[in-house]
Amino acid sequence: MKNPSSGTTPAQIELARRIDAVLPQTQCTRCGFPDCAAYATAVATAQAPLNQCPPGGAQGIARIAALTGLPALPLNPGHGQEGPRAMAVIDENWCIGCTLCIDACPTDAILGSNKQMHTVIEPYCTGCELCLPVCPVDCIQMEIVTAQRTGWAAWSAEQAQTAQQRYQSRQKRLVREQQAHEVRMQSEAQMKLADLAAHTKVPQGPGAEAEMDRKRTIIEAALAKAKARQTGA
Repeated sequence: MKNPSSGTTPAQIELARRIDAVLPQTQCTRCGFPDCAAYATAVATAQAPLNQCPPGGAQGIARIAALTGLPALPLNPGHGQEGPRAMAVIDENWCIGCTLCIDACPTDAILGSNKQMHTVIEPYCTGCELCLPVCPVDCIQMEIVTAQRTGWAAWSAEQAQTAQQRYQSRQKRLVREQQAHEVRMQSEAQMKLADLAAHTKVPQGPGAEAEMDRKRTIIEAALAKAKARQTGA
């Protein structure tokens, strides 16, 4: 999956923001980028054409064309087809509570916990389909909820704004959880380092000191990498 390079100009950043504002915010990745904002940046910096968003459809392409001054193009079929909006539905009789769909959902639209039945929060499902390939028991289906309406006729600005807000909130939560995880791991590593002998499972003898030195080197290197990530070095 592509990720636009850094080094954008202020004008490109502003254009990307405006393009992002007219995208449907389904965060489906069908455009080939990790999220709608990344695709908007790619279009603004001429790293991607404007016709790679199936959920936005022809009207979405026209909106981007109006912002960029680029000619409107037919939707690239390599990224999918414009069609009615669908919603994920979980068959509760088959759900095993693996939480893989929860991890995949970009808007936290799936409610559940480990080994407990999951359910979809209907107003928050964008129809991205990212939950389908990760389900090990194929208990998720997509059901059309907009009849024949497609593109922006099947989606509203309010729904797009809600999806964007939920996606951004989820991204912030994931960062917090990752930071908390790293703090825990560092604490455990420092605890082991402080009493390495107790955490080195080798018989006392000539090889014990060498094994402790080896583990000390590994732990110190891991701590150094963790510190570098935190400082951005």
